[in-house]
Amino acid sequence: MISLIALCLMSCAAIAATTAELYQAQTIVTGTGERNRQIGFKDCLDKVLVKVSGDQRLTQKPEMLALRGKAADFVQSFRYHDRLEGIPIHDEQGSHDRPHDLTCLYKPAVVDKLLAQLGSRAWLGERPTLAVLLTTEQGARHFVLTADEDRGETMRESFDNATAPMLMRVTFPKAAQLAGLDERALQVAEMARLDRLAKGTGASKALAGSIVWSDKDLGWIADWRLSDRGKTYRWQVRGVSFDEAFRVAVRGAAQILSGNGQP
Repeated sequence: MISLIALCLMSCAAIAATTAELYQAQTIVTGTGERNRQIGFKDCLDKVLVKVSGDQRLTQKPEMLALRGKAADFVQSFRYHDRLEGIPIHDEQGSHDRPHDLTCLYKPAVVDKLLAQLGSRAWLGERPTLAVLLTTEQGARHFVLTADEDRGETMRESFDNATAPMLMRVTFPKAAQLAGLDERALQVAEMARLDRLAKGTGASKALAGSIVWSDKDLGWIADWRLSDRGKTYRWQVRGVSFDEAFRVAVRGAAQILSGNGQP
């Protein structure tokens, strides 16, 4: 009975946290002055609309120009956090020069109304956990990114960071769970097979991809695949850091899973 109650409490806590976090956004501003706060409000508006809807294309709509001009009107409340908290002010630096996290909170009804005006809607419910099945190649250095691959520690951390803005989660298979799938086999495997493998890691779907370093593009070339509703989607980004490659992966997955189509 105790374990059942604990499980229910954990489930409720997860639902409450998701609801609370969904309708808020955070950005970094310099100081707490009005001018930079207004800039922060605009950035937070973009972020909350994309996070709630999953639709990455909203910020490119012409209607957003007018909405950004009224960004402050949509904020229910906001708070600051000094990113250098605990570090004394030094040299000529004043408090107005210090970087702060600006967190904006919004009423769901307000955000949902804005989304409707933009022809979109909220992507509610639990967001699926994705199993990342990624091959990496940089010259002679190549490997599959697994949970127990020492060379992939920084990449795993980067992928986790990329999921936060969209309230999504990723997991990584252990090498033993790949069942003999080497780099080449992963790149050509059908998504149905990879989705079955993903479920063995506790995820809902597979996010398959490859990143290859390109001297010509001065960065990574990343290709991604994800299957949803009987269709396999593919998208690519070139000449970026692996941090940005992973952000593109997560944003693309959100675009698809929220029902907003091709990344």
